[in-house]
Amino acid sequence: MLEVEDLKGKSFLDIGSGSGLFSLEAKRLGARVHSFDYDPLSVACSIELKRRYFPNDENWKIEQGDVLSQDYINYLGQFDVVYSWGVLHHTGAMWVALGNIIPLVCKGGKLYISIYNNQGWKSTFWAKLKKLYNRSSKPLRILLILGIGAYFEFRSAVFRLLTGKNPFSFKHWTEKKKSRGMSIWYDLVDWVGGYPFEVAKPEEIFDFYRTKGFTLVKLKTCAGGLGCNEYVFVREGCNNEK
Repeated sequence: MLEVEDLKGKSFLDIGSGSGLFSLEAKRLGARVHSFDYDPLSVACSIELKRRYFPNDENWKIEQGDVLSQDYINYLGQFDVVYSWGVLHHTGAMWVALGNIIPLVCKGGKLYISIYNNQGWKSTFWAKLKKLYNRSSKPLRILLILGIGAYFEFRSAVFRLLTGKNPFSFKHWTEKKKSRGMSIWYDLVDWVGGYPFEVAKPEEIFDFYRTKGFTLVKLKTCAGGLGCNEYVFVREGCNNEK
């Protein structure tokens, strides 16, 4: 998506670093990395990855931080690449978060984000379901996960049948864990329980950043379906110094 061979000599900010895997890859590509997440367990996971692969490396900083905190944003400085995949729509104030990260991108720098696609009434349904899940008791949460899981599995079985594959094969369960990094169960928990939840149409994201001095250079949509649209913007200017 960034259309580069490596990140040598570049500064890389990972907003909502989660497990730290993408921070690790940015580091392996030669970047100076700053990772932060609101969740202390995610921060701990990132720190563990650094301990295993880049111990005592001063060019990888990891800390707890809040993208909605103006004081924290002002402290960070600027970066050549600002990256936030599937995070800002879970803050509870997506448009505020989208605006807060603008000054973090240096002139000529790249902003790479992914945001849930707005599917209209379908997105409204998912938001209400996620809200219900988070307000429910544990038994009801399990029933909701099983119900949504059955729905997704039925769709998958129909697709396999229509494409000449065995509709009763469950091989994709193990493949999912390898490709996603989590079991199907926790993938469902992650999806059904992921609230706050906000969405945007591609043109809304484009217009928002266009008026603030950014040029869209790369776009990958989910074809109007369920999932995230990915954007790479370049901030106008040519100064790439942090």
